[in-house]
Amino acid sequence: MIVLGSTGSIGTNTLSIAEEFGLDVEVLVAGSNIELLKKQIERFGPKIVTVAKKEDAELIDAPVVLWGEEGIIEAIKMAKSSIVVNALVGFLGLRPTLTSIELGKEVALANKESLVVAGKFIDRTKITPIDSEHFGLWYLLNGKKVSKMVITASGGAFRDWEVERIKRATFKEALNHPNWSMGYKITIDSATMVNKLFELLEAYWLFGCKNLDALIERNSIVHALIQFADGSTTLHASRADMRLPIAWALLKRVEKEIVEPVDFTDISLRFSPIDQKRYPIWKIKEELLAHPDMGVVVNAANEVAIEEFKEGRIGFFDIPKKIIQAFERFKKQDIKRLEDVFEIDKEVREYVKGI
Repeated sequence: MIVLGSTGSIGTNTLSIAEEFGLDVEVLVAGSNIELLKKQIERFGPKIVTVAKKEDAELIDAPVVLWGEEGIIEAIKMAKSSIVVNALVGFLGLRPTLTSIELGKEVALANKESLVVAGKFIDRTKITPIDSEHFGLWYLLNGKKVSKMVITASGGAFRDWEVERIKRATFKEALNHPNWSMGYKITIDSATMVNKLFELLEAYWLFGCKNLDALIERNSIVHALIQFADGSTTLHASRADMRLPIAWALLKRVEKEIVEPVDFTDISLRFSPIDQKRYPIWKIKEELLAHPDMGVVVNAANEVAIEEFKEGRIGFFDIPKKIIQAFERFKKQDIKRLEDVFEIDKEVREYVKGI
């Protein structure tokens, strides 16, 4: 298999499943965590390795060593493997998704931005989602007529803070996720609720359902709910362990215990709506779902704003503020060509930097 983003949370969990079930790893693609990458190379013996920077490539011992975005694309083209796990972060993951599908490979997708910005141009039959929420929705589908799909959110780092205090939150404080440890971008996206907005767009493209919503479930035990046309609702619950959806994506059928079953006598489940005062980005949810081509605008604005927040140039609530300004400025884009996605992405980034 090809693992894009091998040193991140999804990547390391993927390699854990590969080791447990004896799966071959042909390609490893990583960023700058060279020490962990070296350990992965020693353990899995990939034929091709790609890193972010040329100077880091000189530190890697593998049959083929590449670097940069072009190196990722070249690695996918060179590889014989038929499955690609795309756990890259951000817009960077789009071209690898498109290239993999063009080559007839199956994509186990954790890079939500691929669908968010270019869902209409992607053959979804080649996609297996490995976000826990979309895995949960897939797991629940059984041929009945669907009325509504709902995913859940933990609430992020500031779910229990007073709104006035959130206005003064620092980058470091935003990284204190209450339920798990992830990379900084997805952790910030969780705190702003942008992550959940993106996951609703993913569900739109993956399942064709337009009646979509999200609720806060603080335990991260229930990941998805489906309301059927007959008025009944089913939910998918499991411990928060990405190895479960990854195992299904790679193996297609799982008949052994991957995660410890939930003990429902030991937890209290409670669902809450997403408060727009705490999560201002939620104001654009319905309009975004009505105009899904706007995903590229929201993603580009979000990536720029997060970096500015990281650098201390803007406050936490300025992230959704900048996204909403860009959303209003580039309203109702009608994207007819894949090339438009890249052009609008560039234009939005320049606009947001100038706000």
